[in-house]
Amino acid sequence: MEGTKLNRLIIIGAGGHGKVVVDIAKLCGYMEIVFLDNNPELKECSGYPVLGPDTMTAELEGEIFVAVGNSEIRQKLMDRDAGRVFPTLIHPSAVIAEDAEIGKGSVVMAGSVINPGAKIGKGCIVNTSSSIDHDCNVGDYCHVSVGSHLSGTVELGNHVWIGTGATVSNNVNICSDVVIGAGAVVINDVKESGTYIGVPIRKMDSKIEETLKNKASKPNRGGVLPK
Repeated sequence: MEGTKLNRLIIIGAGGHGKVVVDIAKLCGYMEIVFLDNNPELKECSGYPVLGPDTMTAELEGEIFVAVGNSEIRQKLMDRDAGRVFPTLIHPSAVIAEDAEIGKGSVVMAGSVINPGAKIGKGCIVNTSSSIDHDCNVGDYCHVSVGSHLSGTVELGNHVWIGTGATVSNNVNICSDVVIGAGAVVINDVKESGTYIGVPIRKMDSKIEETLKNKASKPNRGGVLPK
């Protein structure tokens, strides 16, 4: 798509994730890019204007990309603007098999590998230098974090977060609403929602889990997550 002038892209979320998304959008050929963010103090992000709150999508023409780390908020905003175009953004350095399927509103970042037969749902983040091997099935609004790896024929439910540097062994199923901690190793099916850490993984105490969730819900430096 290099050199091709595409429609205006409206990026919701002017934090750190938004900065990475706008870089990929430029490489994909978008010439006109604007941000929306609910922090009234933000006026620009990576040199592009922040026009106002996320509700302004109703007033603006163009494609929409939700650059928000929280998967529940991503789904809420994509559902709200259902009927609009949510592009799939893929960094040119990513290696994508010809028959891989990637849903709308998903982003595949630099150095990622998605192998044959893999299916990625909508609103997903396939982060820098991560890999999704053959015949994996990744649900909607998942996040495969930086340097994490899904071996062959892994199944992820919706709203699953695979932490930085984590590894999921082949033929493993992980149910919806699961967080796998950074550096963790998953060798067996995960059948209950919650947060799992360790090598191999174990389910976290509910009080510690709630503390980590509260920490994770805080906005990235330089931006406030849309409400």
